[in-house]
Amino acid sequence: MTRSYVQKLSTILLDAITDKDPLVQEQVCSALCALGESQPEEALRACEEHLRLHEKLAHPYRTMILRAMETVVSNHISELDKDMARAVILLASSEMTKAKDLVWDWQQAASNVLVAVGKQFISTVMEEMLSKLQPGALPHYFVVRTLANLSVSNAFGMVPFLTSILNTMLPMLGTAKHDTTREVLCYALQHFSEGTLEYLANLDQAPDPTVRKDAFASPMSSAYDILFQQWLQSREAKLRLAVVQALGPMSNLMPSEKLEEQLPKLLPGVLTLYKRHAETCHVSKSLGQILEAAVSVGSRTLDVQLDSLLAALHAQICVPVESTSPLVMSNQKEVLRCFTVLARYSPDRLLAFLLPRLDSSTERSRMGTLHVLRHAINSAAAQMEVKKPFILSAMRLPLLDTNSKVKRAVVQVISAMAHHGYLEQPGGEALVEYLVQQCALPPEVEPQTAGPSSEELPADSVRAVSVRTLYLVSTTVDRMSDVLWPYLLEFVTPVRFTGALTPLCRSLMHLAQKRQEAAPGALLIQYDGNVTLPSPYAIATRLLAVSSSPYHGDGRGAASLGLLNVLHRDIHPLLGQRWATTIPLLLEYLDEHSADTLSQKEWEEKLLVFLRDTLAAVSDNTWVCQLSLEMCKQLPCYNGTPQEKNFLYRCVGTTLGAASSKDVVKKHLRELLETARYQEEAEHEGLACCFGICAISHLDDTLTQLEDFVRSDVFRKSTGIFNIFKDRSEVEAEKAKGALMLCYGHVAARAPRELVLARAESDILRNMFQCFSTKVLGVKVETKVQCVAPGVTLPLSSGPGCALQGREPGTLGAHWPSPEGVLEPAWGWPCHLGGALLALGLSPLEPALEEQVRADMVHGCLQSVMAVLPEPEGDDDHQEPLYLDTMQALEDLLTSLLQRDMTPQGLQVMVEHLSPWIKSPRGHERVRALALSSCLLQHFLEHLHVSALVPFHNLGLLIGLFSPRCADLWPATRQEAVSCVHSLLYLQLGYEGFARDYRDDAVERLLVLKGGLVHSDPATLFHTCHSIAQIIAKRLPPNQLISLLLTLFEGLGDSDKNCSRAASVMINCLLKERGHLLQEKVPEIVSVLRSKLQETWEEHVRQATQYSVSLLASQHCEAVVSSLLGSPLPFDSQTCILWRALAVEPSITAQVLELLLQKMSRDVPFKESRAFLLSSCPGRVATLLPLAATCALSEVTSVAASAPAVLELYPQLFAALLLRVSCTLGVQLPRTLQAKERRATGLALASRNLDPCSSAVDTLQVMLLRGGSEDVVQCVELGGGWESLRTSTGHEEGVARLASAMAKFAGPRLPLVMKALLCTHSSVYEVQRVTSTAFLAELLNSSVVKDLMLLESLLDNLAARQKDTCASVRRLVLRGLANIASGSPDKVRAHGPQLLTSMISGLDDGDDPQSLVALEAMLGLAKLLGLVEPWDLRSVLLHVAVRIRPFFDSEKMDFRSASICLFGHLNKACHGNCEDIFLEQVIGGLVPLLLHLQDPQASVAGACKFALRMCGPNLEREDLAEAFQKHLQEGRGLHFGEFLNTTCKHLMRHFPDLLGRLVSTSLFYFKSSWEDVRAAAPMLTGFLVLHVEPEHRQQVDLEQLLAALQLLLKDPAPAVRMKAAETLGRLVKFA
Repeated sequence: MTRSYVQKLSTILLDAITDKDPLVQEQVCSALCALGESQPEEALRACEEHLRLHEKLAHPYRTMILRAMETVVSNHISELDKDMARAVILLASSEMTKAKDLVWDWQQAASNVLVAVGKQFISTVMEEMLSKLQPGALPHYFVVRTLANLSVSNAFGMVPFLTSILNTMLPMLGTAKHDTTREVLCYALQHFSEGTLEYLANLDQAPDPTVRKDAFASPMSSAYDILFQQWLQSREAKLRLAVVQALGPMSNLMPSEKLEEQLPKLLPGVLTLYKRHAETCHVSKSLGQILEAAVSVGSRTLDVQLDSLLAALHAQICVPVESTSPLVMSNQKEVLRCFTVLARYSPDRLLAFLLPRLDSSTERSRMGTLHVLRHAINSAAAQMEVKKPFILSAMRLPLLDTNSKVKRAVVQVISAMAHHGYLEQPGGEALVEYLVQQCALPPEVEPQTAGPSSEELPADSVRAVSVRTLYLVSTTVDRMSDVLWPYLLEFVTPVRFTGALTPLCRSLMHLAQKRQEAAPGALLIQYDGNVTLPSPYAIATRLLAVSSSPYHGDGRGAASLGLLNVLHRDIHPLLGQRWATTIPLLLEYLDEHSADTLSQKEWEEKLLVFLRDTLAAVSDNTWVCQLSLEMCKQLPCYNGTPQEKNFLYRCVGTTLGAASSKDVVKKHLRELLETARYQEEAEHEGLACCFGICAISHLDDTLTQLEDFVRSDVFRKSTGIFNIFKDRSEVEAEKAKGALMLCYGHVAARAPRELVLARAESDILRNMFQCFSTKVLGVKVETKVQCVAPGVTLPLSSGPGCALQGREPGTLGAHWPSPEGVLEPAWGWPCHLGGALLALGLSPLEPALEEQVRADMVHGCLQSVMAVLPEPEGDDDHQEPLYLDTMQALEDLLTSLLQRDMTPQGLQVMVEHLSPWIKSPRGHERVRALALSSCLLQHFLEHLHVSALVPFHNLGLLIGLFSPRCADLWPATRQEAVSCVHSLLYLQLGYEGFARDYRDDAVERLLVLKGGLVHSDPATLFHTCHSIAQIIAKRLPPNQLISLLLTLFEGLGDSDKNCSRAASVMINCLLKERGHLLQEKVPEIVSVLRSKLQETWEEHVRQATQYSVSLLASQHCEAVVSSLLGSPLPFDSQTCILWRALAVEPSITAQVLELLLQKMSRDVPFKESRAFLLSSCPGRVATLLPLAATCALSEVTSVAASAPAVLELYPQLFAALLLRVSCTLGVQLPRTLQAKERRATGLALASRNLDPCSSAVDTLQVMLLRGGSEDVVQCVELGGGWESLRTSTGHEEGVARLASAMAKFAGPRLPLVMKALLCTHSSVYEVQRVTSTAFLAELLNSSVVKDLMLLESLLDNLAARQKDTCASVRRLVLRGLANIASGSPDKVRAHGPQLLTSMISGLDDGDDPQSLVALEAMLGLAKLLGLVEPWDLRSVLLHVAVRIRPFFDSEKMDFRSASICLFGHLNKACHGNCEDIFLEQVIGGLVPLLLHLQDPQASVAGACKFALRMCGPNLEREDLAEAFQKHLQEGRGLHFGEFLNTTCKHLMRHFPDLLGRLVSTSLFYFKSSWEDVRAAAPMLTGFLVLHVEPEHRQQVDLEQLLAALQLLLKDPAPAVRMKAAETLGRLVKFA
């Protein structure tokens, strides 16, 4: 049976070898190998039989089987008996030679089997192979190839056969006509030679140590003749390569005489192949072997061939190397090996050939030569030792090469020379200097890759290679220490090496530290006779200056300061301790910043503080003077770097300030002024800073040098007195003045105050103004002011001690021009008077003038008189009578025109003529207009004759025009305005029937108030206006009230803000006094207020309109709200302002909010409609009134003053808005509003979002903020709750986040909020019931419900909702009940039976086709299990386990995850008390849990990890539980194969009787819909079989298992087929 079972396994696997997927084929092959590991002979026999019986099996599949056989043979060669080996040999031989044509993979695989068997059974293999190698007949291609491979793989076993093989094969060389046959014969000769050489090289281990090289000389010589003389001339490239590959190793076996004889032919013959083959690696390798053979025999003919060899090899090394081509790289290595042989053979000839080519005209030649030279220096060091001077001399030429690639090669040669002592020779300094020069190359000059060709491949830049080389040579080559120190210091100060400073400083630091360690306390720099080294002053100056740009040049600041710190003893002996403290702080500062964050000004100031500390520590005038001299010398070096030069100027000033020698200070300051580059504006600041800093200690000397310079020829147009200025132009001289001004400014700003004050006028200001009075070319205006400011403002602001006290103001101001005056226009009253008199004369003539002519005449007269500017006081008093006469004439004209129509309409016409002048922005025009109006009204009153009671219909309009002028800026205007109002009210009394001499107390009071308008105090004016408005309100007829208000509303936009404010005062007074009469006019008033806001955005107008609408709402709240709600949606900004005005007064605000709540809640929130005409899906369209009310609520509650009202109505507002959000989910705008929205979006208008749901959410946020619940809003925002609330999919989550935030931050408000929401359980809108249930359910997640004693009522309400017809409500009820576990865990035990009953009923809910209620029940049970009484749980444990088991394999991820997680909690609840009946459920769940670890959903896999960890203790096997805990940690990756292997090992150790049950369960998952699970199922089966003892095999129905695995081998998923094949390989355990 055993044999038949293994055969069956083998047959299944061998049948599966024909799978189309290569990976599956590989796995089948691996399974066969696994089968072979256990039963090698059986596996080999099955493979042999399968191949023998299936002759027509395609060769790719035969190849796979042969590969498996090779693996088995290789791993178990020692276990095979001769019979099995012979059978395998015969099969492989047959497979290899079955087809005469070449089928490479198949025949190669068979050949590999023979080679593998040949390692142990060489005689048997050779017997078979030699039987196919018959004299006189050409053997099969792979017979020869197999013999060749055998000679390499088992040289000791094969070499003894070589003599006979060669004797048989040599005659074949002449008869072989086909190139493929010749190729394989060459291949064989190559490997025979290599095997022989290996045998000879290890004779001490060989079985026959008597074998000698001579034994193979003759056959190799014969073979050589044919290969070289005949085959090498073939046209077939592959054959030529095969020949040359054979000739290499063969040359080592040829007789020395023959080799010597053939070299003159052989070497040229091989070299010609370079020209005939693109891939020359094999040619180079063979050539190297031939050269080694020639050198080993001491060939003399090699000298003759040397030139041609070198030329050919040089041409190969010059081939550009492609990093992506391994053959080219290999060829380079082989060519270099050839050069190594030649370098050791004849170094003189090699150098004589190479060195002249350093001057080649081609880049490739120069690079190749340097490459070879570097290799020769490294690989033939002994032979090159005496050639060092010669090589060094020859290297001078490449140092001049400008090609970047050649430069890189030169640097590499220098690196090799450094390691071998070349740089220690005379002339080595030039190479070191060259290396430093390359380090100094700027990045921008590096070559860029320009194309795909090999010559343009990107490589390390010259600079990068040089920097690395310099550092490595400095730090790793000990012999270079004396060469580089102190020589590298010579490169620190020259400007051309600035780019190399960072690597130089780092190398010098390392070298200096090594010397300090060798000789502590000694000076590092010895100047004895070494005049080229920079002085300590030069080093200090240079390193300090470049440190001002710390991040340039790869961080030169830190490197420079580090070198300074190391050289402290050489700079000055007293600096060690001070610098040991200060420099590390500077370096730390640089580490904390970057080029982007560093403040340049702050950094330079730190460096200057460091310099001052250094000067103070040295305190040696001679040293300080020398340092200042060196700084001045180095200034011209920084002409190309203005920032560093300016910093060095400041260093010069600091150093001179510390010098005590006045002569030195004067000399240096004079030189600085004479040598400064004034044409460079950037340099002015540095020079000025230098003088300013120096003036701190040497003010007199500084001012003296500046004054001398002012008096010098630089300020004169003539030239020639001072030689240094003779070539300067006038422009340059002016720029010098600009710099001098800046110097004076810095001197005045920095020098000691008491000293500057004494010299300010005489020495500073006088000279500054002399410069300032010129045009100062090249100095910007702002710079000019900055220059002068310190010099002028300082002395002027110095107080009593100022040197300029008592001076005339013009002394300083004379240097600036004064502005010209403006001429006023003259009067023309005679002309205007004539015009007015003419009009007056024309007006009474008959026939009367036409209306338009009369209007034009009045307009012309008014225009000519009103617009004339008044005469300034005190000028031309003779003009005053003319003015009075003109005004009188104009008054008479208007009066005469009025007299023609003494009706209210006629009066209005005349006032309309004056109206533009009454509202004029010019005061004198308003005064004249009001005076004329007063006269007209007085005339109308005096001549009033009322024959019947007629209405004064335009009284309100006229009073509205004049009354705001009671607050005019001009007192005369205010007086006249009151007179006008006084006359108008008496006119009204006259029209009402009162006698002309009747005097009304209220109206007469206006005359009293008129006296209070003399003063311009705003408070008094507006109080008076209020009193006037009260009088008007008392006497104004009701029918005129609206016209008066409308006119006053127009007055709000008056250009005179006083009048505008007066209009608002009067409006508010009228509304307060008479507003109760305006209920019918509320819509009109609201509309006017909105339009007024549109016209102007003045703040006082906005406040006035807001107050007006507030007053109106206090009397007609509902009317105002209704009017505003009728405004078009979306509300414009003016409507929003009016809404916000209703929030100012808390009592009104509460009414408004209540009204809006009614409007929002009582109307239906949406209407059902068809979204499209042909669509079958109904859509919901928002109704307008609730939408408008929602937007209005947002505006009202956005005002801070609405807070008391919001707090009062907090529960109602919150509940209503939350429910509004719920019932607007997915609701669309009406089509008209959708179009508006699109237009607003297209015009980028910032209007409110009209989306019904979004507007409700926004309003809810605003309401919460105003109600003091800012924390609630912020908390919900952080969790993304507000966005979730707007979407149907995330609404419940958003409600939950809101409820959680309310419970956390607004607990005291919850009782009333809950009360408002509890009544929604009977709402007709399902969405409202869902939302309220979600909110209440989430409240139970917080302990605040228990603290507020709301738990019982909330539980009762939720329990009542469990019978709701909506599945979502029932689901949310279960969620709420489960939330008790986290909100009030101590109450779970008390309500345990009720909670468990609800959850069980949820599990059994049959009215939910999607089983979402059951899902929520599983999630809830998982929360509650750990908190209920054990007794309560025990009664439902089994029921729950059985009920959730089908969900393990649900198609829905949430169900799988929740059920598996609940299963884990069930196990956790049973720890230590697991009944046998539940243990059965645990065991039954193991297979699903293990397989779902490979679930495509991560959450399901995580749930399986948890459940398995919880199952572990209940299985009562410690090692299994530990394995679960170790591998299944949360958040850690899982190596599924390793874990499954470990688990199955423990299961089969402790529960071997479960094998059949586990395997049968896993068979169920062979048909799983998830590919990963389907692949995991056979894995589980395989590992179970792997670890079970063979005696338990009877538990498994092998036939069923094999059949299932066979089906899996046909699965569409390759991964499944692979695992099935792998499992089949493990089933050999049952053999």
